[in-house]
Formats: sequence, C-alpha cells, structure tokens
Amino acid sequence: MAGSFTLNVVSPNGAIFNDEVEFLVVPGEDGELGILPNHSPLMATLNIGVIRITQNGKVNRMALSGGFMEVGGNKVTLLAESAELADTIDIVRAKAAKERAEQRLASKSAEIDMVRAELALLRAVARLKAAEITKH
Repeated sequence: MAGSFTLNVVSPNGAIFNDEVEFLVVPGEDGELGILPNHSPLMATLNIGVIRITQNGKVNRMALSGGFMEVGGNKVTLLAESAELADTIDIVRAKAAKERAEQRLASKSAEIDMVRAELALLRAVARLKAAEITKH
C-alpha cells in the first residue's frame, strides 16, 4: 500500500490491531494527534477516547481507555490500557455501564470513588461514540 505505515495496537490482553494504514487520529493528552506516513519520531500519552483509523480510504473507529503511543520508522505502536474495535463493542453493555457511572456520580455518596466513577463514564462514552458510527 503506497503512502501507508504500520499500526500496531496492543493491550495487556494481547494484540488488537496490526496492519498497514494511511492515517491515524488518536486522543492525545492535549487534544487529537494526527499521524501520516513518514511522521517524525514521537512519544505521547493517550487519553480515553476514540481512535480513527483510515485504511484503504475507509475510516474505522476504536474505543481507547488511555495508554501510550510511539511513532518512528514509519511504524506506530499504541500501548493501550484497553482498546476495542467499533464493530466488537456491545452497545447494550456500554449503555448500562454509562448509566451505572452516571448514577454513582449523581449519588455523591462518600462511599463512592468519584474519580473512578468519572473514568468509568468517560470509557463508556468513548465506547458508545466508537460504536455509534458503525452500528447505525
């Protein structure tokens, strides 16, 4: 594939994606980062959000729960806390997780870890955003 680079996404559960792509957009700590072929070497922290992968002219999405990215030698490696391709996301389960997190945040109980609940909400929203595009 002309004008491409290798994208490898791995998590503690194993390889998620490994193929040639044309363009990549990831949720960086200070906003979205776009990567094209022959990008300069780079290391970045990634936030919870949606990854957009352009492959053969088609955009695919993946939900990301944070991690790190290394770019160099026309290869991008994402070390993800967790990642899910959009077409594998269970929307019903993601909606239930979102509702649970919202209920925990609304309760304002001293027993609830608010930071953990906020992160759970962000992860659920990212999963829904990634899945929405492909499921509708």
